[in-house]
Amino acid sequence: MVTFADVKTSEEIKSLIQQGDLQLKLRGYTEHNLRHVTVVAENAGNILTILGYDERQVELAKIAGFMHDIGNAVNRQDHENSGAILAYTILTRMKMNISEAAQIMSAIGNHDETYGAPVSNISAALILADKSDVHRSRVRNQDPASFDIHDRVNYAVYKSSIDVSDQKATLSLQIDTDISPVMDYFEIFLGRMSLCRRAAEFLKLDFNLVINENRLL
Repeated sequence: MVTFADVKTSEEIKSLIQQGDLQLKLRGYTEHNLRHVTVVAENAGNILTILGYDERQVELAKIAGFMHDIGNAVNRQDHENSGAILAYTILTRMKMNISEAAQIMSAIGNHDETYGAPVSNISAALILADKSDVHRSRVRNQDPASFDIHDRVNYAVYKSSIDVSDQKATLSLQIDTDISPVMDYFEIFLGRMSLCRRAAEFLKLDFNLVINENRLL
């Protein structure tokens, strides 16, 4: 079986992630490098582990998390779809079971809030893990005077975590409101929060959003 370790050490996959991050850097997007995909992979796996899913489902969630942004190497627009096809092609070439490769393809193809939806346990875990990685360290622009709203909101978040129990999924954020008001977070991330709620519901969890110790959702 193809394992998370196989995927994480694949030079082809790492090169696609790095190429995608380079293109996003040149276009002014936040960081989407190996740190991001590793965090997403581990969090996706942890979510399914806590909920009692079997080891192989956990492994597939981690693989999907690590590969979810490889489509950025093609273009940011529709990166979820190009990434899904790339992932299926690479994984089947690595001799992954076709059914498992298809599950990962579907999860990657549905992780973006524009057209995505939770379509499996793996998909739901990927969505929650991906959308919870909000932090000032991802902002590349080092000049606060030139921040747009996305830079400002991401930079204002100095701590984030996704915590899952058998009944709820809680995204907790600490936001410096001197940098960005909480309302700006909702302005740019409302679609993401809606997708997170649907992902939590797919896993039979209530979704909570807690900002600066105050529950908002």
